[in-house]
Amino acid sequence: MGEKADINYIRKQFPLLKKEIFGKPLIYFDNAATTQKPQRVIDALTDYYTNFNSNIHRGVHYLSQQATSAFEESRKAIQQFIHAKHTHEIIFTRGTTESINLVAASFSKKFLNAGDAVLITAMEHHSNIVPWQMACDEKQAKLHVLPIDEKGCLITDQLENLLDNNCKIVAVTHVSNTLGTINDIQHIIKTAHSRNIPVLIDGAQAISHLPVDVQELDCDFYCFSGHKMFAPMGVGVLYGKEKILEELPPYQGGGEMIKHVSFKKTTFNELPFKFEAGTPSVADVIGLKEAINFILDVGYENISAHENELLTHATQKFSGLEDMRFFGTAGHKTSVLSFLLSNIHPYDAGVILDKMGIAVRTGHHCTQPLMDFFGIPGTVRASFAVYNTKEEIDIMAEALLKIKVMFE
Repeated sequence: MGEKADINYIRKQFPLLKKEIFGKPLIYFDNAATTQKPQRVIDALTDYYTNFNSNIHRGVHYLSQQATSAFEESRKAIQQFIHAKHTHEIIFTRGTTESINLVAASFSKKFLNAGDAVLITAMEHHSNIVPWQMACDEKQAKLHVLPIDEKGCLITDQLENLLDNNCKIVAVTHVSNTLGTINDIQHIIKTAHSRNIPVLIDGAQAISHLPVDVQELDCDFYCFSGHKMFAPMGVGVLYGKEKILEELPPYQGGGEMIKHVSFKKTTFNELPFKFEAGTPSVADVIGLKEAINFILDVGYENISAHENELLTHATQKFSGLEDMRFFGTAGHKTSVLSFLLSNIHPYDAGVILDKMGIAVRTGHHCTQPLMDFFGIPGTVRASFAVYNTKEEIDIMAEALLKIKVMFE
């Protein structure tokens, strides 16, 4: 393993990891909510605002040309990163949520009718539930749900029955933000495509852990956010196959997405600009490229190996605590542990962990139907990234033991 994959070298690149919370070194285990940012990403934002802040695509002056070039270089970098066929299949959004909303609104406007159906799964984030509910309500269509089992795995045996003639699109998460389950999306895509049904993949929780090849997956849409992969907040990506993007109507109207405007008629711009109305978050798009470079420098193979070690270590350490109950025990998962300890409310556990310098997430994690399935109000979620260590996990295990004793 080279220097760029060395844990000490990696940690030094993240200035916030040096912070102390309540007099204790920060242990940041809330990576599924958002990751910390390496210095190179922060520097990219500073460089843009310091040296070439300008609007893009519309200016003939030097700064605008420089900003436009950097912006489009980021689009090219993303195309290569996820192995899209064309750069114009890369649409910039504010994040996964907007990417899914874009598809739900535009796809339903074009292809969804009364009596049709949309298929999602029981483990979806609210961002991949609510937009489809809204679309179905508007079009008088039905929302069908592929169930899960107690381990947090999709019951794919029921997939064939749900992919009937009424089903017009499948929307499924690549990785569960609550359970860590890595879904067999290739099987789902292949099965849906055998019936000419397109598939949208919510990749928000996958993109920082797993390499993504959209052509190999053959998905029709792939959505992800920058801030969950070491990039700034406020920028996301929608990948869509050229053919289907060409068929969809625009999501929003305004500048950039038009070709010609008159009071009688407006014609729309070509891809990708048809879906990029208004001024984008230029600096954040540029920062996204630097985050990609960070991931590529470390290497997905090294990221996966380290995170799998962390997950195994944490599972073993936390399992040693009496009355520990895990949620999401699939054999194939990313570095997420959702759990309840004894009868301690997750909020209480999270607040006390915070006083010990340990940042975790508590609650329903924007997956309320999943909590209903397990019959619980929420969980404590510890989610690990490439810059976390086994030593940090040991400290959290000791903290959980202290919390358990406090509540006895």
